[in-house]
Amino acid sequence: MDIFLSIITNPFIDVAVLSWAIAQSIKFVTILIKYKRFDFERIFGAGGMPSAHSAFVSSIATAVGISEGFSSALFAACVAFALVTMYDAAGVRRAAGKQARVLNQIVSAMDENDQIKANEKLKELLGHTPVEVFVGCLLGICVALLMFL
Repeated sequence: MDIFLSIITNPFIDVAVLSWAIAQSIKFVTILIKYKRFDFERIFGAGGMPSAHSAFVSSIATAVGISEGFSSALFAACVAFALVTMYDAAGVRRAAGKQARVLNQIVSAMDENDQIKANEKLKELLGHTPVEVFVGCLLGICVALLMFL
């Protein structure tokens, strides 16, 4: 129980979860206002503006920098982790989403006589544009600054 309490009261985890929750809430509210519908996928789903992944990792890196020093090895490791995560969100995962879109179009265009049978569509909204990643990063930094300064 002591370990669980340590985890849920860890301010670095708190700042990351709060940053993620704010980013996901922004996506949910944006869809609600723009399309006038509830899209609960936006609460936990990937993709969209701002990047919750970027907010999550940049908030931890910022909090560690404030707490441990911006010249510490731990801050450097957090920045490396954040950069890899953000690169993946804007690169690999975005490319996978584009491929899923093309595959969904191919499958839907095929006849019933063709060999491919798809039970469900592939998820297309996986990654982020560089702007979505940048805004998520700024969000995470701002939340960490507000919580740790």
